[in-house]
Amino acid sequence: MEKKKTIYKLTLSAVMMALSTALSFTKIVEMPLGGGVTILSMLPMAMLVLMLGTKWGFGACFVYSLIQMGISFVEVLGWGLSPVSLVATYLLDYILAYTVLGFSGIFKKKGYVGICVGVALAVFLRFVCHFISGAVIFDIWMPSEWSNPWIYSFCYNGGYMLPELILTVIGSVMLFKVPQIKKYID
Repeated sequence: MEKKKTIYKLTLSAVMMALSTALSFTKIVEMPLGGGVTILSMLPMAMLVLMLGTKWGFGACFVYSLIQMGISFVEVLGWGLSPVSLVATYLLDYILAYTVLGFSGIFKKKGYVGICVGVALAVFLRFVCHFISGAVIFDIWMPSEWSNPWIYSFCYNGGYMLPELILTVIGSVMLFKVPQIKKYID
């Protein structure tokens, strides 16, 4: 019985990672400063965490972070970053930024409010990772009309992460109100 449960978790994780990855390529709008808003690309990972729990979810989100990093690995290498900046970019913008999605299920026992708070917290923590990276590593690419890298990073990353946060929270609440889905988080 335990083997079947593990196979179920692995299969569900693979499907949700594949779905999140596919959705991450589908941008519905490119933001003026940079970045883009996707069609709920973080929702499948948030669902996975809510369905299988935070312990399993953090592990799955870590694997998902490696997938996202692998997709952009060569592109990031071409940015001309120093070795320290390169490692920091991979850690902050990929490994930490996507692994923190594991926080999605931290308040799931609080019902819909807990789902909203957990998903919002996870996406906010992803924003924090990108925000720090943008201000500390990518200030070298800040346009000359901006004088403060922290403000620029906040605007750049907030410009696409805030809509992502709102859409992901709304998507989570709507999805988990569906009786066929709701039963998986109770």
